[in-house]
Amino acid sequence: MEIYSPKLFIEINKSNYIFAIGDENKNKNFYLIYKKIVPIKGIDSARISDLDLAFSTIRENILLIEQKINFTFKEAIIILDNFHHTFLNITGFKKLNGSEILKENITYILNSLKSNVDKFENKKTILHIFNTKYILDKKKIKNLPIGLFGDFYSHELSFCLIDNNDNKNLHKIFEKCNLNIKKVLLKSFIESSIISSKHKECDTFFKIQINESESKILYFENDALKFEQNFNFGSRIVINDIIKITSLSENIIKKFLSNPLLSQQITEQELIEKEFFENETYKKIKKKLILEIAEARIKEFSELIFLKNINLTSHKKEKQIILLNIGEKSNFDVFKEKYTLFFSANNFHNVKIIENYSIEENIKNANEIVNFGWKQEAIPVIQSKKSMIARFFDVLFD
Repeated sequence: MEIYSPKLFIEINKSNYIFAIGDENKNKNFYLIYKKIVPIKGIDSARISDLDLAFSTIRENILLIEQKINFTFKEAIIILDNFHHTFLNITGFKKLNGSEILKENITYILNSLKSNVDKFENKKTILHIFNTKYILDKKKIKNLPIGLFGDFYSHELSFCLIDNNDNKNLHKIFEKCNLNIKKVLLKSFIESSIISSKHKECDTFFKIQINESESKILYFENDALKFEQNFNFGSRIVINDIIKITSLSENIIKKFLSNPLLSQQITEQELIEKEFFENETYKKIKKKLILEIAEARIKEFSELIFLKNINLTSHKKEKQIILLNIGEKSNFDVFKEKYTLFFSANNFHNVKIIENYSIEENIKNANEIVNFGWKQEAIPVIQSKKSMIARFFDVLFD
């Protein structure tokens, strides 16, 4: 007899709550049976601004979903793409003097690193832990080098943290909903793991997301998330600049930029056609001017986000993979080549334009991580009978 046991996933992003229900069929294949997108309430500027409003919105929709699918949830998996979070990359060491690396050696290093994070970041909660590097006698090792001999071993971890108050408020909301939080996952981690799973050559890359009003860059190294930074500007600035300089309306600019003929060669004197103005007063504006304004801003994007970003100094290497997702892409297909050219530093780096993953893909991959873990041992902090470190080693050494 097939057991009906759906799982509740709730994504919290800057615009919406996304409620998704998944279950397994008789062949143990996971599939999405229901989803609902609701405008965000009670959360503003990456903070819970109104606890009661956030609670009532979430609880109301969960009750409606439970009635619809005839099932009562006891736990939820939370996907965060809103709250502020930070990363710490810390390395621990062990002098071996020619002896064998034992499990106890690595246990000591990891416990020490965890203790240091708890001590010096006592106003934050650990959300994820990633293994990032194993180095034995200055040589990078792909897997845990237990049983090998050497003189000096170093082990690097990446810690993702969120503010204690954000974590407490989040748990309080779901406790009031009579739900236990089973896992908390960063959406950027979920999406990066999808990329890595689909493209075996992409275990190390930068991913840049340029939305309409905001942008983000993350760094994924050796299948582990190590860095993320947000920017309060996006592709909308391109339109704003053109409006400011040319005094054209937004409607005209968007129609002009959507014109597929723009991919053809444009002369220096060529003007925008009158047909784009419809009922508006015609203005003699050179096509080249509009393109040059946009290109200047795109070049600035590439410098601020990647090329001249001092926060990336320790992560930059030669000939890196950059995955670029451009918001409002339907209006900016004409600039694909410029985005690629500028972010690649004139083809020095390998830039690929990518699409957003669907809700279904994200939820399916989140379910995989919850059930089977991640190859670099991503362990989220949750309420559990076992301590976090005990759970960490259960996965690490099984």
